[in-house]
Amino acid sequence: MTETLSIRIDSTTKRRLESLAKRSRRTQSGLAAEAITAFVDLEASHQREVRAGVKQLNAGEAVEHTVVSKWLSSWGQAAEGKPPQ
Repeated sequence: MTETLSIRIDSTTKRRLESLAKRSRRTQSGLAAEAITAFVDLEASHQREVRAGVKQLNAGEAVEHTVVSKWLSSWGQAAEGKPPQ
């Protein structure tokens, strides 16, 4: 089931959406709905990851900044370090 949502976008984005819809032979509404769904899914995933990270920090499961920095500095070197745990 679908529902109607009315939004305001700037004129440049509207023109770009119209052009994309014509080139892809799809509707503006369909493209916008797909983009909103992708954004909502991605944002929800980010929020879940942040909550999981905060939970790990609160449980004392963290790697010190200096350890991570040292590891990152080793990237691309002959003796590249293993990821800290």
